[in-house]
Amino acid sequence: MVPQEFVTGLAIFTCMPTTLSSGVALTQLVGGNTALALAMTVVSNLLGILIVPILLSNFIADGAGVTIPTGQLFRGLVITLLVPLILGKISRDYISGVAKYVDQNRKLLSMTSAVLLSLVPWMQVSKSRSLLLMVRPIIFLIAIGLGLLLHLILLALNTLAAKSLSIISGGRTSVFTKNENFRALVMVTSQKTLPVMVAVVEQLRGAFGESGLLILPCVAAHINQIIFDSFLVSFWLRKDQSSNPLKEA
Repeated sequence: MVPQEFVTGLAIFTCMPTTLSSGVALTQLVGGNTALALAMTVVSNLLGILIVPILLSNFIADGAGVTIPTGQLFRGLVITLLVPLILGKISRDYISGVAKYVDQNRKLLSMTSAVLLSLVPWMQVSKSRSLLLMVRPIIFLIAIGLGLLLHLILLALNTLAAKSLSIISGGRTSVFTKNENFRALVMVTSQKTLPVMVAVVEQLRGAFGESGLLILPCVAAHINQIIFDSFLVSFWLRKDQSSNPLKEA
């Protein structure tokens, strides 16, 4: 596929941790275990600080014949993920009024966060505007299709993994058999985070090509995974209503 950055960008996207907020939000909408979803999100992104540089170095950089600044990438992820988490926790616990203000304005802060996060990939893509205009629409459509296929594969694999865990850990009595846990597990683990991917590409300093070309198909993949999972949430809710008609009434 031309440009090669589209394929490389999607490959980098597969190495990312779970989404920072959409997985938890969709889990909450479908009545899943929100605490489990949040825990998996936090653990995944913290582990990603160590795992992402290793994955990129061993599986992508070697194949592309390039060397990535692993140490610099690790420091960048610490600043991007770990430092804000620590500062937020300290502010909430030790600065008077912060926790109350956040709880009272949760919706406004969530919307503000979503807008600011969306501006980050937009700025990166804008840097490569002249190159993007040279890409044929059919190539971009193929990249979008590959991103959606990637998400469907992740959903299938994680569904299989969750069902296997339920069988191994006790069958019908397993915690993974419960819908709220099963749905949280499948929903969160099948989504990849775009903001962290943008931060990683920024740290790579063009090692794999133009940053805008790397990020553009991942923006589409990120949007597609949220849209598709929203339909999945609606399907699960309709399934619950059909199996519990008295509850709906």
